[in-house]
Amino acid sequence: MHITVAEILELVGGKLLSGDAAVMIEGFANLKESVKGDLSFFHDPRYEALLGTTKACAVLVPETWTKCPEGVACIGVADPSRMFETIVEKFGVQPEPFSPGVHPTAVIAEDVTYDPTRVRIGPHAVIESGVTIADGAEIGAGCFVGCKASIGKDSKLYANVTVHTGCVLGERVVLHSGVVVGADGFGYEFDKGRHRKVRQAGIVQIDNDVEIGAGTMVDRARFGRTWIGEGTKIDNLVQIGHNCVTGKHCIIVSQTGISGSTRLGDYVTMGGQVGVAGHLEIASQVMLLAKSGVTKSLTEPGAYTGFPAKPLLEGRRMLALPAKIPDLIERVRELERKIADLEAKTTS
Repeated sequence: MHITVAEILELVGGKLLSGDAAVMIEGFANLKESVKGDLSFFHDPRYEALLGTTKACAVLVPETWTKCPEGVACIGVADPSRMFETIVEKFGVQPEPFSPGVHPTAVIAEDVTYDPTRVRIGPHAVIESGVTIADGAEIGAGCFVGCKASIGKDSKLYANVTVHTGCVLGERVVLHSGVVVGADGFGYEFDKGRHRKVRQAGIVQIDNDVEIGAGTMVDRARFGRTWIGEGTKIDNLVQIGHNCVTGKHCIIVSQTGISGSTRLGDYVTMGGQVGVAGHLEIASQVMLLAKSGVTKSLTEPGAYTGFPAKPLLEGRRMLALPAKIPDLIERVRELERKIADLEAKTTS
C-alpha cells in the first residue's frame, strides 16, 4: 500500500491540522506499535501520552484537537476510530470475494436443496440428507451440516463448523471456525445410583445477522428450541446451554457461560467470564461487567457486577470488602490485646 496523506484527506473528508499532505503512508498500526510510514488514530484522552510519542507519520485525531505532535501529519475528523476503519476497509487486507462452486471432495446427499451455481461449498464439507442451503451461502472446508438443517441466504460457515440435525440458521449468519451448533444439551437425571441421559430432542434457531466467534458452543434444546435473537454478537469460547433464549442485539463476550433455560431480553451485554445460573430471566438493557456471577433473575435494566451480581455501586462496594480484611484482622487483634491488658489490670 502506498497512499499519501492528501489521498486520506480526500477519502475521509478531513482537515490537515499539522504536517505535510505529501507524506506517504505504507501501513496501519496503533499508536504504540506504529513505525515510520504508518497511519494510526487517536480518539481516547487516556492515550494522549502515546500520541505524543508515536512514530506514526500520520494520525487521525478529533477535528478540534490542538496538541499535535511535531513531525506528525494530524488529520482532523469527527470520528477518528470510524474513519480509521473506513481506510482499513479500503486499503487493508481484503476478504476473499464470494465465488460460487462446489469442491469435488465435498460430500453432499442427493436430496439437499441448493443451487450449485449460487452457493460455495469447500473441500471435504459434509452435507447430510434433507439440508436446505439458500443462495449466497458459504460452507467452508471441513464443515458438517446435519440432516434437515437449514442455512439461510448469504450466511457464512468458516472452516470446521458443525451444524447438527434440524438446526435453523437465518440470513447473513456468520459462524467462525470451531463453532458447534446443536450438540446435545447437558441434561441428566440421577436414577437408581446412575446419571441417566435425558434425550435432547429440540433444535437451535439462529436469527438473521447473528455472528458467533470461534470455538463457541450453542446446545440444542431438550424440547422446542435454543434461540439466538436477531443481530446478537457472540465472542469466541462462549457456552450457551439448552433452551436458552437471547433477545435481539445482545453482546456476549468470551468465556461467558449461560446455563440452560435462561432467557435474555434485548440489548443485554455480558463481559468476559460472566457466569449465569439456569432458569433465570435477565431484563433488556442489562449490562453485566466481567466475571459477574448471576444467581437470581435481574428484572431491572442497568449495570451489575460481582458475585452474586448486584447493581453497580453495591457490587463495587462488595468487591472492595476483601481488600479491607487484612486491616480489619489487625484491628481485631489490637482490640484483643487491649482487652487482655485491661483484664490483666483488673485481676491484679
